[in-house]
Amino acid sequence: MNFSLRILSPSSSLRPPLACEITPEGVLAARHTTGSDAVLAFTPLAAGAVQPGVAEPNLVDPEAVTAALRKALDDVAARERNLTLVVPDSSVRVYMLDFDSLPAKKQEAMPIVRFRLRKLAPFDVETAAVSYQALRQSAVQTRVLATVMPSAIRLEYERAVRAAGYEPGVLLPSMLAALAAVPQGDTALVVHRSGHSVSTAITSGDDLLLYRSLDLPPEPELQRDDLIQTVSVAAAYYEDALHTAPRVLYYVGPGGAEGFSAALGANSEGVVRDLVPNPSGAITALPKGLAAGVMGALAS
Repeated sequence: MNFSLRILSPSSSLRPPLACEITPEGVLAARHTTGSDAVLAFTPLAAGAVQPGVAEPNLVDPEAVTAALRKALDDVAARERNLTLVVPDSSVRVYMLDFDSLPAKKQEAMPIVRFRLRKLAPFDVETAAVSYQALRQSAVQTRVLATVMPSAIRLEYERAVRAAGYEPGVLLPSMLAALAAVPQGDTALVVHRSGHSVSTAITSGDDLLLYRSLDLPPEPELQRDDLIQTVSVAAAYYEDALHTAPRVLYYVGPGGAEGFSAALGANSEGVVRDLVPNPSGAITALPKGLAAGVMGALAS
């Protein structure tokens, strides 16, 4: 299994033309058809069937998840069996790391990246799946985006996909997959909500300026306060880094832009829009706001 982090390189040919995302709400599958068109299908899951995290098993009802995967993928897959698997942000940890220098050869650089991650990740990094991508390099500094996932959690998701009759060739956290759906070259502030977690990111051209993820409290009123604070912090960072306030906040998650805008109320930073509005080529009805992960996975 390999992570792929070429989130800002849509011309990459490494990805299969089939993708699926496992979310607490259900399984969303998508397949390229012709040109930039895609066919999509969604199969819902009962509340609590998927509980993302890095400490406990994520698939509380693995049989139900496997059945949902098989149904959604069979609806779109034709004869394709290899796919990009998109997993919840809170089942993975993503870090932006700065190094004075980093060897060009991956087999030499990986131990250095793992050593740094040991001090940050709340689980055993030595047995975890780790991938990294250089974001910026200069004579005095190298910035990388590193992704690490506990091996037991990774195997849970992969087993469910294989039990459904498919092969997970590439694995991506949901926010990183969604960022590939940002129009190439654009500057964007993106907020991704899934279950009890929220991630924020800022892209500018081919650069990633900010990536931040945190868990939300279970109480709805406290969640709202944390969401408002998270958006405010990201908007302030955007203005500081780019010397202008964000005019648009792109949203990914349940309820779509309309639901998220209502949750923020007057605290919204700019106009809230869906990063990827529900595409027209859907076999089944899609919940609002969930399409960006699989569409980004196909675009990358």
